[in-house]
Amino acid sequence: MKRSTALPVGVGIAALALTLTACGGAPSAPEGDDAVVSGGTFRHAVFPEVGSIVPMTATQPQEIQVISYAYESLIYIDEDGEELPWLAESWELSDDGTAVTFELKDGVTFHDGTEFDAAVAADNINYHADPANATILGDVLPAGLAATGEGLTLEVTADVADPFFATIIGSIDMVGAAGLEDPASLEEASNGTGLYALTDVSADRYVYETRDDYTWGPDGLTSETEGLPDGLEVSVVTDASTRANLLLSGELNAAAVEGPDQDRIEAAGYEFAGTINPIGQMLFNERPDRPTHDPRVREALIIGFTHEDAREVVSGGRPVELTSWITDAPFTCFNEEPVWERPEADVDRAAELLDEAGWTVGADGMRSKDGEPLTIDFIYDATSAAHSSAAELLAEDWEQLGIVTNLTAMDGAAWSEYLYETFDYDTGWIQIGVGSPVTQNLFYGGAFPEEGGLNFMGVADEEYLALAEQAGSAADADEACGYWEQAEKLVVENFHTFLLTGTIRPTYMSGATFEITDYVQPSTIRMTE
Repeated sequence: MKRSTALPVGVGIAALALTLTACGGAPSAPEGDDAVVSGGTFRHAVFPEVGSIVPMTATQPQEIQVISYAYESLIYIDEDGEELPWLAESWELSDDGTAVTFELKDGVTFHDGTEFDAAVAADNINYHADPANATILGDVLPAGLAATGEGLTLEVTADVADPFFATIIGSIDMVGAAGLEDPASLEEASNGTGLYALTDVSADRYVYETRDDYTWGPDGLTSETEGLPDGLEVSVVTDASTRANLLLSGELNAAAVEGPDQDRIEAAGYEFAGTINPIGQMLFNERPDRPTHDPRVREALIIGFTHEDAREVVSGGRPVELTSWITDAPFTCFNEEPVWERPEADVDRAAELLDEAGWTVGADGMRSKDGEPLTIDFIYDATSAAHSSAAELLAEDWEQLGIVTNLTAMDGAAWSEYLYETFDYDTGWIQIGVGSPVTQNLFYGGAFPEEGGLNFMGVADEEYLALAEQAGSAADADEACGYWEQAEKLVVENFHTFLLTGTIRPTYMSGATFEITDYVQPSTIRMTE
């Protein structure tokens, strides 16, 4: 079994990434002197609607994509998981794993013209470490974190060791001092160090200009690199068919398209950079007032439907086996073969489990306990036809077990309300796509939303928490991954999640090439003839 111990590059809670192309290899810049052409506008369509684009607090993938075009971090990790200098020239972790020293590049500036130095880098890190700022990244930082900077030397210390310390810090997007002081100002224009500066924001359009003074990109990227566009334009296009049409007409350079429209794009010969989408993942509300609090009910729901049919439908006929709870770059502690056994469908055993849990069948063929019918509230993505059809399949199978299923389609606002405020659901097609078990732990072992955390399922598994604690204090990355493997096995086999299937979400290329790790990487964009 092969295991990656690459380090985490970010904590976007729904990021989905594995670099692929239509023919199975990683995309690269075209070869030949006339293959790339400088100038023009790189146009990228995202969906669904973009909310906040404040780098310190934005969480949704479409928001983070907008942010990633303008902001940079100390370390760049490419599609192969290799760490490269970015805003930092070099870095060194202390022998005991509780401190890291970065030497920063000279001459870096923010979009407002102010200098990037160790003092402002320390301010960024301390901003996330301050609980009052309630940033997502703050939940994965080591305890007792403190940063100080003088000149180009940045010192970061913590009370406890962390095998992933250097790159957790190295992944923080750096924001100019004015943006830290007034985060709301970043909704209208960027203040990062990126090659592209966000200059105009409207309801569904984000316009960037290419800087002419950029010299500090990864692997020698500068403003003079051949094939760069003059600027970028990111627009919100929610309809997949419209995105496909705009790609085929040459009005877009990049867009993710899934479903029936993929066939006509691929028939036209377009290549893509793809991301793993754990589209068939199910999660459960484990609070005491829900039937899914009982692991026997969760297991019964998991094995009580026809997996093969649901796998085909939910993936749109393009299933990809999930072998790990990690689906995001850089695949920290990713396993190419599962460390767990995926439960097999078994309707008879599902009925036995429900009987054992006290949900017995009445004269009408439906199950109840203490006079209350067994009703499962199932939620899914309203924009996904595959989710809708697959949810109906599950409801039909569960009805044969005597279960009433209420299906509810979720838009962006509803997801936030149901998962983090009302908790009015039992299960559904709910996915967590992250690149590190440290981030996974925010959902399975972190604080509940009522306490400001991300554990929206209400998971409270003491055995899991013990493994997570051991992983956090491990001597090195290999040892940490060993504990996280055990935690992953427990999460699946204790029925906290069901990883039915994934699929590939392709972002197609038209008139440009690029790479994807978590998102389209701005440093890799090259315009083509």
